Amino acid sequence: MSSLYVLGGRQRKSVLKHEREWNLYEAALILEIDMESGAVRTCVEYKSPPEVLAGENSSVVFKAGTVVGNTLYACTSTEVLIFKLPEFQIIKYVSLPCFNDLHHVTPTSEGDLLVANTGLDMVVKVSSGGERVGEWNVLAEHPWSRFSLTTDYRKVASTKPHKSHPNFIFELNDEIWVTRARQRDAVCLHDSGKRIDIALQFPHDGLVHGKRIYFTLVDGRVVIVNSRSLQVEEVIDLKKIDGQGALLGWCRGLLPLDDRNLWVGFSHIRKTWFEENILWVKNVLQEGMREKPTHVALYDLVKKRCIQEIDVEAHGMKVIFSILSADRQAAPFV
Repeated sequence: MSSLYVLGGRQRKSVLKHEREWNLYEAALILEIDMESGAVRTCVEYKSPPEVLAGENSSVVFKAGTVVGNTLYACTSTEVLIFKLPEFQIIKYVSLPCFNDLHHVTPTSEGDLLVANTGLDMVVKVSSGGERVGEWNVLAEHPWSRFSLTTDYRKVASTKPHKSHPNFIFELNDEIWVTRARQRDAVCLHDSGKRIDIALQFPHDGLVHGKRIYFTLVDGRVVIVNSRSLQVEEVIDLKKIDGQGALLGWCRGLLPLDDRNLWVGFSHIRKTWFEENILWVKNVLQEGMREKPTHVALYDLVKKRCIQEIDVEAHGMKVIFSILSADRQAAPFV
């Protein structure tokens, strides 16, 4: 693998002191990073059409996506976009009234789409024709007990506070699993008795690689789970690897290269997170500590060291949601 795709967004230049996340980002971005040289180029800069936004200042940002072959599945808060690679040609577009605060999209082996519909605390299945064909409430409640099928939730700025905040979907042994931030776990949608207890902090991701499942925790830790026993094997604190001199950022987005080397994404800490009583931020912040920009970093999990670090904030990306493999002949960097 010679390069990476990083999905996220560019923040507005003028941001009010108490601006919320659903108004912060003006454009969704996909960057490509050459792993050897560290060169970065912008592949996609995207702005959603007004008809799928709650207001003119609604955030537009790419959340977590999936690459399968020459196809990239990406989502904004209210849309699913499917790109043909390497041209980044949009070959399919889906936006449904039930979409609110989407966090991840991934295809099934049958060609359907699984969408983490975070704002409605559910996972939605969408057919290849773009129709909603099923949904699961991630708390095992009736999917529409708290929400209405007649409401266009794309026009609702936020449904927070969420009871669960599901944010990443993965398949394990032909079963669908989803991470749940509030419950600090991952749960099987086919059998709610099957659960991975993460407990330590809000999880994100949930990437199955070999016999392991990798989760990021927002406070800068990576949790490695045995995919057979569903038990935590190791917790790696990236803050300790980097030292205590810098605030790494909001940890989200990862890509295992093998059993040893792992790319991880960090988004620059927002001032509003201090005001929103994000306790882990307050707990790790020390006097004189510098704040790192939004960046991706490559870690050697055996030697417990950071091998490479690439600043993407310098290229316009303020928030990261996903790191994906660009396993193809990369276009020339200029």
